[in-house]
Amino acid sequence: MSASRLSQRVGAIAESATMAVDKKAKSLKAAGEPVIGFGAGEPDFPTPEHIVKAAVEACENPASHKYTPAGGLPDLKEALVAKTERDSKWRPDPSQILITNGGKHAVYNSCAVLLNPGDEVILPAPYWTTYPESIALAGGKTVPVMTDISNEFRVTVEQLEAAKTNRTKALMFVSPSNPTGAVYPKEEMEAIGQWCLENNVWVIADEIYEHLTYDGHEHHSIRSLVPELADTCLIVNGVAKTYAMTGWRVGWMLGPEDAIKAATNLQSHATSNVANVSQQAALAAVAGDLSAVQEMRSAFDRRRQTMTEMLQQIEGIKVIPPQGAFYAYPDLTAFLGKDIKGEVAQTTSELAGIILDQAQVAIVPGEAFGTPGYARLSFALGDEDLKEGIERISNLLSS
Repeated sequence: MSASRLSQRVGAIAESATMAVDKKAKSLKAAGEPVIGFGAGEPDFPTPEHIVKAAVEACENPASHKYTPAGGLPDLKEALVAKTERDSKWRPDPSQILITNGGKHAVYNSCAVLLNPGDEVILPAPYWTTYPESIALAGGKTVPVMTDISNEFRVTVEQLEAAKTNRTKALMFVSPSNPTGAVYPKEEMEAIGQWCLENNVWVIADEIYEHLTYDGHEHHSIRSLVPELADTCLIVNGVAKTYAMTGWRVGWMLGPEDAIKAATNLQSHATSNVANVSQQAALAAVAGDLSAVQEMRSAFDRRRQTMTEMLQQIEGIKVIPPQGAFYAYPDLTAFLGKDIKGEVAQTTSELAGIILDQAQVAIVPGEAFGTPGYARLSFALGDEDLKEGIERISNLLSS
């Protein structure tokens, strides 16, 4: 096939590594292999019952069978006004909200409405795999800023200053972090927000893990801490992680009215409205209390502690307790170049392949997140599978 047959811009986009690992693990499991997957970025809980009930009722309502406004149901926007005030400590106007087809769509829309060809986006690494692809699709250039286990995977103002050029348009910022679980303290987040304000740099802040924090760490919204960012800040969020609704595909953007209007115009041609049944389910989620969320967080916290303790007992692995989200991000460089039952890995991608082949455990290598030498392990799976999976890794790497 000639290279000119397809769009070079789209052809350059890589498959999501996290989705690829999860797909392979599920495929092997369906074939009867006893694979344990640490790759999935989704809760293993069912969606809470009251949310499912709201969706069933929406299915039976003929109004849900028709087109609705491309930017989202007015009732859902109103509920998000109250939810944002409750959780993020600032109150948007409905005109500052766009309902999107999941959090990924919100990230893509944000990049599409902000970036012109050649604009640079500072991206702290490790980063979620979708960020650089959305930046590239919008014609932007990713400028990675490296963090590691020694600084608990948090970028500093000094690093941002060193990365800034006259083409810097935005900072992609996430706390709690996928893949590291890092949570920025209030003071550090304020300093980063002030730096962005002083340097006329937009902030695209991903807050989708806002309710999943541990050990006294708290989520803060950078838009609330530095309210002067109101005209140059886009917040992306969704129901996927907090409410165990990954398959429902509902996210949202919050931001200045002109940016939201532009993103709404884009969405009106790309997808039109998000599925009405899913929007009604999301309305029940964000308008309800957080009791189901607290139950899930308690389970995640228990598994987080188990995973961290077990990983720390494996000689050669360096890992710090995740402060948020549901991932651990261990340093596995001690095992590169080492004989592992007759095989030698030079990269963490190769190491992940050995672990899958020999221990039948799926992990996501750090290359996917811009930081070779590390790997992401989700603790959003059952307690017994979690323990069995880490034991298999331990037995393999300790042999």
